[in-house]
Amino acid sequence: MGVPGRARPYDWHTGRRCRSAGTLPPVTDQDLDLVVLGGGGHVGLPLALAFADSGWKVGIYDIDRPKIERIGRGEMPFREHGADELLPKVLASGRLVLDSDPTMMGRSDRLLVVIGTPVDEFLGPSMTIFEHTVAEIAPHLGDGALVILRSTVYPGTTEYVAQRLAERGLNVDVAFCPERIAEGYALQELRTLPQIVGAETERAIDRATEVFAQLGSKAIRTTSREAELAKLFTNTWRYMKFAVANQFFMIADQAGVDYGNVLRAIREDYPRARDLPGPGFAAGPCLFKDTMQLAAFTSDHFPMGQAAMQVNEGLPAYIVSALQRRHGTLRGKTIGILGMAFKAESDDTRASLSFKLRKLLTWAGARVVCTDPYVRDHRLVPLDQVLEESDLLILGAPHAAYRELEVGGRDVVDVWGAMDGGIRL
Repeated sequence: MGVPGRARPYDWHTGRRCRSAGTLPPVTDQDLDLVVLGGGGHVGLPLALAFADSGWKVGIYDIDRPKIERIGRGEMPFREHGADELLPKVLASGRLVLDSDPTMMGRSDRLLVVIGTPVDEFLGPSMTIFEHTVAEIAPHLGDGALVILRSTVYPGTTEYVAQRLAERGLNVDVAFCPERIAEGYALQELRTLPQIVGAETERAIDRATEVFAQLGSKAIRTTSREAELAKLFTNTWRYMKFAVANQFFMIADQAGVDYGNVLRAIREDYPRARDLPGPGFAAGPCLFKDTMQLAAFTSDHFPMGQAAMQVNEGLPAYIVSALQRRHGTLRGKTIGILGMAFKAESDDTRASLSFKLRKLLTWAGARVVCTDPYVRDHRLVPLDQVLEESDLLILGAPHAAYRELEVGGRDVVDVWGAMDGGIRL
């Protein structure tokens, strides 16, 4: 990636010769090793905690002032294994600093941006957010800064950000290092999973690699476009596997066959079928969105991804239709949904299909009561009330608290097969 026959410039940040052209002078008057933009969220906060725990002094910049104040009191705003103990520890050490003032970004020459690319009403990528991001961060970057994009982005975003910053006269390095953690287990996986490090210059790759080496992470070096596609392919592959599982479940159900027994027959002592997941809601803030971004990126609009979306997003409607076939009408019935988070043992409701299920049941005429042991939502009611008032129950999120729940003889819909009784519809 360097220029043959040209002397390699000195990298002030690594103390080594660069393998790409152009010198970056040192940045002075900075007291933080790293600033995380969007550091109060599910991706940014565990990352900031991990770096602070490693010995770095880390700044969290987030525009959500109430959340920043809550974190500053040592309170985690969401569930994350190990974080309730780690947060007060790093706050007391002075290695974690929080602010909603954008000038914090100027206190380090390393800026880690945790802002993803949402999809718009046409299911295409909305790049407006990165136009605003460049405008926001540029005034606070000095020559020699390293900008690392962390959240999933549309292919080409890293180059777009680098170009826009260069047009503003900034000599900075830009890399894309996608998060790969399972939400709720970030603190463990940040230190055990390899990091994909993508950039267009080896200097940027070297510098980003050194950042994650602070956590003991192995680096997998790629171009920025390769890293962007690797992240999208990973999430889309998971989404498609869940769609296959859900489609198999629907086929078996329509045939009047016990899919739980079919799944047992497929998997038992047969290694080539171990990766076939069970059915359930494929939801959350990433899988659907990233599949649609990949569809928008391809010239043929990715029919396999579109089909996966239709299957996964259609599962709540399939459940409602099955109940209508069984009961004739849902009018006058009270239906309880157990679990409103998008996955087990989580308090995150983003893109949760339990809420879509609730809406469809309501449209079908049912009275719906919902509960969740982790989710804070004024529309939810205690578990005891759901059990007392419901004519039938639907498992929305397979929390451990529901696995041996006494349901008093009520009918239970459990497409997950997580409660006593196996997969039931």
